[in-house]
Amino acid sequence: MKTETPQIIHRQDYTPPPFLVDHVDLDVQFHSDAVLVTSHLQLRRNPAVAPGQPLQLDGHGLATLSVAIDGQPLGANDYTCTDSALIIDNPPDALLLSTLTRIDPDHNTSLSGLFRSKDGYFTQCEAQGFRRITWFPDRPDIMSRYTVTLHADKASLPVLLANGNPVGWGDEGLDRHWVKWEDPFAKPCYLFALVAARLDVLRDRFTTASGRSVQLAVYVEPGKLDQCAHAMDALQRAMRWDEETFGLECDLDHYMIVAVGDFNMGAMENKGLNIFNTKYVLARSDTATDGDYQNIDRVVAHEYFHNWTGNRVTCRDWFQLSLKEGLTVFRDQEFGADMHSRAVTRIREVRALRATQFPEDAGPMAHPVRPDSYIEINNFYTSTVYEKGAEVVRMIQTLIGRPAFRRGMDLYFERHDGQAVTCDDFVAAMADASALDLTQFKRWYDHAGTPRLRASGSYDPSLQRYRLTLSQSRPTAPGEPFHIPVAIGLNGPDGADLPLRLLGESHCAERGRTTRVLSLTAGEQQFVFEDLPVAPIPSLLRDFSAPVILDYDWRNEDLSHLLTHDSDPFNRWEAGQRLASRLILAAAEDLTAGQPVRWPQSFAAAAAQVLGQASADPAFAAEVLTLPGEATLAEEVAAVDPDALHAARNGLRRFLAEQLHDELRQCYESLRPNGPYQPTPAAAGRRALRNLCLGYLNELDDFEMRTLALRQFASADNMSDQFAALGTLAQYDCHESTEALAAFYERWHDEALVVDKWLSVQASSRLPETLATVRRLLSHPAFDLHNPNKVYALINTFGSNHVRFHAADGSGYHFLATQIGQIDALNPQVAARLTRRFDRWRKFDATRQGHARSALESLRAIDGLSSDVHEIVGRALG
Repeated sequence: MKTETPQIIHRQDYTPPPFLVDHVDLDVQFHSDAVLVTSHLQLRRNPAVAPGQPLQLDGHGLATLSVAIDGQPLGANDYTCTDSALIIDNPPDALLLSTLTRIDPDHNTSLSGLFRSKDGYFTQCEAQGFRRITWFPDRPDIMSRYTVTLHADKASLPVLLANGNPVGWGDEGLDRHWVKWEDPFAKPCYLFALVAARLDVLRDRFTTASGRSVQLAVYVEPGKLDQCAHAMDALQRAMRWDEETFGLECDLDHYMIVAVGDFNMGAMENKGLNIFNTKYVLARSDTATDGDYQNIDRVVAHEYFHNWTGNRVTCRDWFQLSLKEGLTVFRDQEFGADMHSRAVTRIREVRALRATQFPEDAGPMAHPVRPDSYIEINNFYTSTVYEKGAEVVRMIQTLIGRPAFRRGMDLYFERHDGQAVTCDDFVAAMADASALDLTQFKRWYDHAGTPRLRASGSYDPSLQRYRLTLSQSRPTAPGEPFHIPVAIGLNGPDGADLPLRLLGESHCAERGRTTRVLSLTAGEQQFVFEDLPVAPIPSLLRDFSAPVILDYDWRNEDLSHLLTHDSDPFNRWEAGQRLASRLILAAAEDLTAGQPVRWPQSFAAAAAQVLGQASADPAFAAEVLTLPGEATLAEEVAAVDPDALHAARNGLRRFLAEQLHDELRQCYESLRPNGPYQPTPAAAGRRALRNLCLGYLNELDDFEMRTLALRQFASADNMSDQFAALGTLAQYDCHESTEALAAFYERWHDEALVVDKWLSVQASSRLPETLATVRRLLSHPAFDLHNPNKVYALINTFGSNHVRFHAADGSGYHFLATQIGQIDALNPQVAARLTRRFDRWRKFDATRQGHARSALESLRAIDGLSSDVHEIVGRALG
């Protein structure tokens, strides 16, 4: 069949639901050939909606066996049932609607709704998966109390879980059992969860600030209990942090995490029963890297924090998705900063923002933090909604200050606990708590695109004044300026920050202040600072105070000065990134023009200085010495030559390796591990810098350095060091690489998450034959097209391999399109995410554009293409 034209949903068309559901009683029977779901919905007409509307419920893939109202069965003529809707034209104003449906989770490859994994049955209901379980008005503004009874075979499905607290359990004959769960809090159906599986469990307790005892549990596949301890520790630290930072306690007697290897998302915040992808739960020093440990910290915290910012207060409609996701990402970022290095955490957040969200803002899928419309809501779980949404929340805190932000959070919960609300409600609470008018600021929610901030400065020595001019522009809405917080400092020739006092302000009011936040609210504004005895070097956008593209004409020596002296660690890093970007982009132009490349010795000297000071903060030094990524660099030019960009970036790496060989080797040796592995920030920082040195040294591509990497690979007692060595070797066509890859798989072939690393390291290789390697791996026993983790590890990683995916012959484009077509028939959500790799196809030369267009057209021509992929392909082609 041909793909039907998808329906566009508009935010402006929102209307309240005609019926509310006060209580949901589900009875779920698991049998070997099917699952039977009996649903009792206590409904009543919404008093806010005009009477007379029919009752319409959503469904997908349901076999409807019976329908009854108030216990009276309905005949076939009493209701209308289609593939997606159950409609009753003249229902009572209050009714008990009972349905019995049969579903087939064993063949649900979409992994949405109820689905089968190897250890049992699991759910994923966000955004619209609940309709795959039973008939229901599937929208987030219907909040209901749930009681759930599960029945299953005792031997094969011994663990039966649902939201809330267990209130009953027992046996049913010799081979079956039942458990009844009750959630005391009303929730939208997307937060519903159940699990029926064979799992091992790690249990613990947490005592809240008010003295309540909460039972904690982490459920994992059998045999993985030794990889759960860090997730449990992260959960307890997150619970304590939320109490201390925001005064928010856990509100249930039970809090559970369940890990499953087949999952479309990272994790899901279902009320009291969080379901996680195994990659964000399982960790042991020999199987997980430092990055894995830190990701577990953040994701466990993120889902727990949703208990209040998303569950107790949820979003009215899916256009308000950032209400819960942007706010909760901000909260998990702050948690990460408090648990680890605040400076390094911020740098990594901005690096990721520039690599993913900035290109999204400039591409065909650009949309506001609060979108105006969508075809498929699953396509809007994006970096814009999450990460840019978090930046919007961060800007509010920057503008009103931390104390007022905390008051705003308190007011938000006081007003809206138990409600489904909007982004406007959140901003109103912040405005009322701070007495700051945020009307103009709300434009951040409603306009797509990354603002461009331009700055210029001039110093008058006779008046000892510095005039800073700031201007903003956005091509999408040039007449509607944003409210942009611009944090600045002024650095003197001696490296010290100069006091900041705006012209006309009291001397005592600003004495000693070296960073301040300027509010840019007009298209252009000037700020004059006085009492400055020397010309300053401006340090702009400190701590990346707004998600903008900053233009300022720093000289190279100014950037070197800031890299050495700026008191703001983010801007020290930023100065180094700007220097490196200038050199790489200029070299790429020379290579494209056939000109020789000459690297300045001054850059090597600056890098040597960073290495010399690295002992004070190795993690920060590692970030400073990491060059900008190719995808990020590509966004800075109008037309991308990926081969030249790749060669230029690698050329600078080799130049640094040649010039700093002795310093890099000395730093590498000085950071040798001196004890057993610890996932602490300090130890992780030492490993990060040591492994960065190893990577640079291997740019020399000689036998001694490859032997050094192979020796680390063989002797490492932790995955961080072993995988770093493997990743280094995988960039080269040498027997050491072949040996290491074979040994790695031989050792870890039974550990699914480690095998994912093995797949990804080959897909990310810069070797010319990488695509051929990826094609071979498609038929390897380690790969499974049905498993999202495997698909992301191999196929999506290749899609992010900038130089190989954008091959001039179009082979990367056509390969990915073929895979997307196959995956779309199994799992449209995963296929759609892969399709996003085509977002920036128009930035390349005409030959590459022709290949990309052909690949996209081949996707659009597929019969029965999902709405998920259809929307992205349509927007990409225009």
